[in-house]
Amino acid sequence: MSKIKYKIAVMSGKGGVGKSFVTASLAVALSTMKRSVGILDADFHGPSVPKLLGLQGRKLLSGPPGILPVLGPAGIKVISIGFMLPDENTPVIWRGPLKTSALRELLSMVAWGELDYLLVDLPPGTGDEPLSVAQLIRDLSGAIVVTIPSDLSRVIVKKAVAFARQLNIKVIGIIENMSYFVCPKCGAKYRVFGEGAGRRISQEMNVDFLGEIPLDPRIAECSDRGVPFVLRYPSSEAARALISIARAIATRVEGER
Repeated sequence: MSKIKYKIAVMSGKGGVGKSFVTASLAVALSTMKRSVGILDADFHGPSVPKLLGLQGRKLLSGPPGILPVLGPAGIKVISIGFMLPDENTPVIWRGPLKTSALRELLSMVAWGELDYLLVDLPPGTGDEPLSVAQLIRDLSGAIVVTIPSDLSRVIVKKAVAFARQLNIKVIGIIENMSYFVCPKCGAKYRVFGEGAGRRISQEMNVDFLGEIPLDPRIAECSDRGVPFVLRYPSSEAARALISIARAIATRVEGER
């Protein structure tokens, strides 16, 4: 992994916030900014990245350099446990030590080549996988924390920020997903899942707020079809928000080098 400039963990204390969608979309957005990007899907029990990027059914190959990532849209290199399962219905029934061992092998044996960014998509919570990634990748550039607008999410997601700080990981910022819905007919804005959790977390924990991503029914359509939303609807408000967030991340991370 020595040829990867910036390694960023994408995490959330809470499930159901769209973290994998955010990870995949940020990877695509960064690639449109002429950055080379890889994704390590570290959610062993619910690997979503292959589906989001239309890579289902692909298998990993290996060669003299090591395990070769699957090449996805926009040239993104992807590693996921999903590529190692016989079909999408096969569960991964592993205890913590086996997951830690698998992560260690993936981090040491994958031939990423030269990359500007590696985004590590972590499962919800502050358990085995986040802890293993934090301890095994000693030069993490930082963590991005994803939330939704509800106060329930705020309470739980703050734990992810505290987790990162206790492990001396820089929190790059907070992203609020599913922030609002704009009616396509009348233009009215609806705060479907509450309001302001992302900004409140940033204020209460003294971290940067990177931006809001609105709801868009076409996101579900693209996710189900395995088509990157940012590429399919680049002029949409949600895509513009994702690209703006990617630029903010690049500014913060690359500015420190």
